[in-house]
Amino acid sequence: MPDSSDKPSREGGPYNDPVSTLLNADLHCHSLVSDGTLSPEELAARAHANGVQLWALTDHDEVGGQHRARAAAHALGLDYLTGVEISVTFLNATVHIVGLGFDPDDPQLVRGLEATRGGRGERAQQIARQLAQVGIHGAYEGALRYVGNPELISRTHFARHLVESGVCSDTSEVFRRFLTEGNPGYVPHRWASLGDAVRWIREAGGMAVIAHPARYRFSPTEEYALFSEFRQHGGQGVEVVTGSHAPSEYPVYAAMAQEFGLAASRGSDFHGPGESHTDLGALPDLPGQLTPVWELLEHRILRAPAAPAPSVH
Repeated sequence: MPDSSDKPSREGGPYNDPVSTLLNADLHCHSLVSDGTLSPEELAARAHANGVQLWALTDHDEVGGQHRARAAAHALGLDYLTGVEISVTFLNATVHIVGLGFDPDDPQLVRGLEATRGGRGERAQQIARQLAQVGIHGAYEGALRYVGNPELISRTHFARHLVESGVCSDTSEVFRRFLTEGNPGYVPHRWASLGDAVRWIREAGGMAVIAHPARYRFSPTEEYALFSEFRQHGGQGVEVVTGSHAPSEYPVYAAMAQEFGLAASRGSDFHGPGESHTDLGALPDLPGQLTPVWELLEHRILRAPAAPAPSVH
């Protein structure tokens, strides 16, 4: 059994009321700083319009949009948590670790993310060469048209190009036919280690969260190893309700959160209109028996300035 000595405690926090699980928090989404299609400002406006009460922008391996996101959120009266989604290699698979509530200017974190991003350019060139071998030419140049940050060119940008150029009807078809293991355009990349990613987040003052665990298709033994090692490194949370999980998977990972003493997170994984399964803020509530990550991060939430009281004439 996992060590439960540092399980999340619900005592003494400002969210002891069970209603805290009903907060409309969206703590996973992407802007054009990584592989989303909207700016941080557009995402803040969409989150606000959709009734989100606590928001985090979690771009892949990049914190360059954090100050913009915070400013845009606060201009709309929206509370904000800093966020990032770090790419990790675990058991020869890519796993994502979300960081929440950290200092985005922490030098160790910034250096670690720069190193993690470093291999994307060469990987993209290899993807393009493989696609050219099956008759799809100019894919690298096509993908670059969709990239807000050239350091973060990714499979998603290639997918958008293949849809726009008529090779596939949508991005789901792209990933069925290309870019995934066993198909043309699949190029593995060695990302950060699990221990490094968790350490960068924790030492920058934040909380590490396993993103959308159902997506990894691990065996039960492999999944147990991921959760166990994550806890050993000091990880504290797991996404339970996410746009990347089917509703039938929510109770599975609610139980995993309880078994491993992890707080529960909630996030749409929104990338853009017409492309994502779930819009910002459009998620079911967390199961009531779980400790929400925002309860443990209360002291790290960047509160929106109070609106000035109306003047009395």
